[in-house]
Amino acid sequence: MDPVYIIGVGMTRFGRHALTVRDLAQAAVTDALADAGVGAAQIGAVAFGNAVQGAMEGQFGIRGQIALRHMDFDAVPIINVENACASATTALNVAIGQVRAAVCDIALAVGAEKMTHSDSALSMAAFEGSWERADRDATIARLVALGRGMDTPAGLEEAPHTVFMDVYGAFAKFHMAQFGTTQRQLAVVAAKNHGHSVHNPRSQYQKALTVEQVLDARLIAWPMTLPMCSPISDGAAAAVVCNGAALARLGRARAVQVRAQVLMNGGRRADDDLERHISRRAARRAYDLAGLGPQDVDVVECHDATAFGEIQQSELLGFCALGEGGPLAESGATTLGGRVPFNPSGGLESKGHPIGATGLGQVFELVTQLRGEAGPRQVAGARIALAENGGGLMGVEEAAVAITILERAG
Repeated sequence: MDPVYIIGVGMTRFGRHALTVRDLAQAAVTDALADAGVGAAQIGAVAFGNAVQGAMEGQFGIRGQIALRHMDFDAVPIINVENACASATTALNVAIGQVRAAVCDIALAVGAEKMTHSDSALSMAAFEGSWERADRDATIARLVALGRGMDTPAGLEEAPHTVFMDVYGAFAKFHMAQFGTTQRQLAVVAAKNHGHSVHNPRSQYQKALTVEQVLDARLIAWPMTLPMCSPISDGAAAAVVCNGAALARLGRARAVQVRAQVLMNGGRRADDDLERHISRRAARRAYDLAGLGPQDVDVVECHDATAFGEIQQSELLGFCALGEGGPLAESGATTLGGRVPFNPSGGLESKGHPIGATGLGQVFELVTQLRGEAGPRQVAGARIALAENGGGLMGVEEAAVAITILERAG
């Protein structure tokens, strides 16, 4: 396939904002266009990712057109994308596809989300649309069975009930029962990511925590405590992509090449068949397309909606054997300065998780790393980067997984 390049990125700070989806989207897009050195009139197509505005505001249609109506995207296609927590990377997939199909030579991907609300129950209710509601009871029963053999310790059964985190709790319990993963290893991951976030001015939280502080924090869904979980967030991110001809015309020296971008749907495996986990299958496909392997990757942004997510994905992406994600984290290999740093941005646990913007937030971080512009959180000599972004639930895994492999072009 003809090469595609990212020539501009923009991102708001993630957090709780007194701003609308439009405000957030315009800010990220303005920065991305300026970073690319192009104007809105040069964009040939826009893909707009958003996951919860329909559920929270009743704005189910034309979200991108409304969010960008005051910008100069006259008559170009604006393609609205909703794909749970993978919405933003799905928008990137669409923008890349527009360029590769020669619909245009420059396209824009945007992800924007406003999740905070005075009614906290409404914020959480948005997640209910990201699994099969008609099969809700059976799904919960399957998740409960998944954690059999690793029961919640006595006295902790009445922890606050949040369906979203209960899903990850079930995944973590299964892993603990199968491989001996410990709650302390989850805390190591969380403490590492909170430490990374101190150096990220766009992170929702910028406070370092020790392992003991993470373990002693309020329980959310055993074995997860509050610092192990991503927060409710608002934010937006954007990326400008182009083909080789446009890159030559624009002469953008800070371009980053998209070596592979794979989007797959999951939910068709047995509970214990981790070799067929959709993240593992998508990663293998991405490595094949890029002609690379995990040994070539210098930095990773993965979908750590909880600390367990990073342990699991470090295994599924091939950076260690199945069951060894906990020891990998304890070894320091995934910390800045380690063999393959994970989530130098602070990850979803610290940077924040405005779900329709999250995937492009990962891309923003990795492009920044590959350009050598990440300051105190810079991964030395970073040349190859990988992002994993998952969304929704089907069976015992994500309904959508996107893997993006990027390379420094210069």
